Amino acid sequence: MHRLIGITGPNRYERDFVRHIAAPLLSSLGFICTAEFEPIVKNSSHTVSFLILLSRKRKGMQGLDWDHLRIFLTTAQAGSLRKAADALGIGHATVRRAIVRLEEQLDTRLFDRSADGLSPTQPGEILIDHARRVEQETNRISRRLSGLDAAPSGIIRVSMPPSFAQGFFAPILADFTEKHPNINVHVIGTNRISDLTRLEADISIRAAHEIDDDVVGRRLVRYVTAAFASPDYLAARPNLTVGDGAEAHWLGYGGSADWVASGPFPNAPIRHVLPEIFMQIEAAAYGLGMAWVPAFLADLDPRLTRVPGVPVEPSRSIWVLLHGDLRNTARVRAFVDHTAEWIARDKSKFIR
Repeated sequence: MHRLIGITGPNRYERDFVRHIAAPLLSSLGFICTAEFEPIVKNSSHTVSFLILLSRKRKGMQGLDWDHLRIFLTTAQAGSLRKAADALGIGHATVRRAIVRLEEQLDTRLFDRSADGLSPTQPGEILIDHARRVEQETNRISRRLSGLDAAPSGIIRVSMPPSFAQGFFAPILADFTEKHPNINVHVIGTNRISDLTRLEADISIRAAHEIDDDVVGRRLVRYVTAAFASPDYLAARPNLTVGDGAEAHWLGYGGSADWVASGPFPNAPIRHVLPEIFMQIEAAAYGLGMAWVPAFLADLDPRLTRVPGVPVEPSRSIWVLLHGDLRNTARVRAFVDHTAEWIARDKSKFIR
């Protein structure tokens, strides 16, 4: 058994915190608390968290299961068991069992339950800090170990917008697979920015003007957008004139519609709200209106044509991003280099 000595800070308020809150809490968790007080750190709440992480319980508790901690942390962030299960891709019952197991192991309640969901108790808040530090260290070690391989083989996870995965990525993947048959690519189609620090993906392909994240990034190309419609749609509107457009419709993607007034057809009203690029391309192909989309994606669809007389406009850039710890990982480096080289060879497709 280990005695806990010095769980206090330098002033009376922190000593009172320890006597009336921290010490009873630690005792309820099975720690041996003494009446001796020495100022170990300046912030008593940090002291409590530090002691919970490094001290041994009287009840002989073994080390906490990281998988349970991971589930607990996701649950705290999500606010409900169901949302945590969806985020982790596991069953609701698995999440509940992990939380129950932690509460039994620590002999304390970690969440208050209400109609609004779950909110951490005071012990739960302390455990959240601990779990976050464990997660950060675990991810750091994992990234460092992943960077030690020399041969390009294994699995890489690549996140990108769904429209990219559906459109231009297939030929890149086919060429990459032929050159690196021992690397399996797991594509994550999402418009959400994947957290590379937490290893949600190894590589992220994004469309953005600039990248502010703390990652290694390579700008591959700045693409243009253009107006597209089906040939039949345009044939039915022979008097469509740049500067007017009242007889046509734009397909909307949500948000502000200010772009219409400054566009080539300021009098064309918006019809429908289709937030995904591939939705707009499909709708335009079926004659529902004109779509203002990245040209390198819409040009791939033989059912569409560019609206005559409308100039292209420079838009966002395509970036390939990865965490710095993975830059020397052979399989990651192979994919990043291949993607950059492929786009450089066909750069004209993105800028014309």
